[in-house]
Amino acid sequence: MRAVTCTDGELAVVDLPDPEPGPGQLLLDVRRCGICGSDLHARHHGDDLADVLDLVGYPRFMRSGQAGVFGHELLGEVADHGPRTRGRLRPGTPVVAVPLLRRGREVDGIGLSLAAPGAYAEQVVVQESLALPVPNGLDTDVAALTEPMAVAWHAVARGQVRRRDTAVVLGCGPVGLAVVTVLKARGVRHVVASDPSPGRRALATACGADVVVDPAVASPYDPAVQRGAFATLPAAYNAAIDAVEGLSRLPVGWWHGWRAAERVGAATPKAPVVFECVGVPGMLDGVLAGAPLFSRVVVVGVCMGPDTLRPSLAVNKELDLRFVVGYTPLEFRDTLHALGEGDLDPSPMLTGRVGLDGVAGAFEALGDPERHAKVLIDPSLPGTQVHGVAGAGGAGTSTGTDA
Repeated sequence: MRAVTCTDGELAVVDLPDPEPGPGQLLLDVRRCGICGSDLHARHHGDDLADVLDLVGYPRFMRSGQAGVFGHELLGEVADHGPRTRGRLRPGTPVVAVPLLRRGREVDGIGLSLAAPGAYAEQVVVQESLALPVPNGLDTDVAALTEPMAVAWHAVARGQVRRRDTAVVLGCGPVGLAVVTVLKARGVRHVVASDPSPGRRALATACGADVVVDPAVASPYDPAVQRGAFATLPAAYNAAIDAVEGLSRLPVGWWHGWRAAERVGAATPKAPVVFECVGVPGMLDGVLAGAPLFSRVVVVGVCMGPDTLRPSLAVNKELDLRFVVGYTPLEFRDTLHALGEGDLDPSPMLTGRVGLDGVAGAFEALGDPERHAKVLIDPSLPGTQVHGVAGAGGAGTSTGTDA
């Protein structure tokens, strides 16, 4: 089969032996595979991530000198069944799959290890138990976005965002756009999206953001402050003193009034939930400095190298800091069905398709935020051109790009 390998940062189209499914596995003919931001990072910084994963007990992440095959945002049609499979998915069935492959008790990430080659290829092996049929005749391009949308689904769940909260999304690349889409699907009424790129801000608006901000012109946190979040320590201290003095007018001790307010949530300070979707050194410390007091910060962007931050900022502002990775199998399934029911519409973020011969050019095109957001690989497409799309649902803004 034809596949794209990455060795020492160089992408090349090569012929590889046809993969064979093992026990409990399926062989898929790849129909689509998303180019993920983590693939872009792993191309040049994979050794850094491999070192980190080695520390958490996973020593088989592909390294720069190895000829690895990326691709974990996959959709394919069932081509064959391995031994000891249930056979519930007939040949030709379009499926998406949680990108994990297990042999015995060894588990590898598909597209992240030589032991589990990914879907930058004509065929890929997946775990039968983690494969799900595409429902409701869902458009192929939209269904192929299940995996990145599940990442956003999990991030929003970890953020514990309520409908009346202000959500601030920093970075409107594919991850940030997916987070915006999920927030609006969950009914969050005040979603602020921030990105220096005019093109990305336009896509954020198409994905449903209520306010878009150029961070070079205005603070993305201003809308939250305007809705009652505390920008400074004196503001919070004054509010506490005002509350004590106001409650002191009651015929009971002010502390009784305060406890009553706590029971109904009225004593909880207003604060946004901030989603950091950039993942570059210095970004996180900037969030700690800029976010209003008591904010909940969900780190979705993956900073591949060492970084420095000032814990005293988070301490004095009493910030919550949460990191996320991936999703649960249930979240993956629920994301797929939300797409199938039309509750999630990520089509504005889809800006291009490319064949295997154009993957290297697509990587370069994705480095320019004004050219593309999400590009899908379609192994059946000939040539090296990145074919622009108007979004799978007609909401996109890009045109064809010759990569």
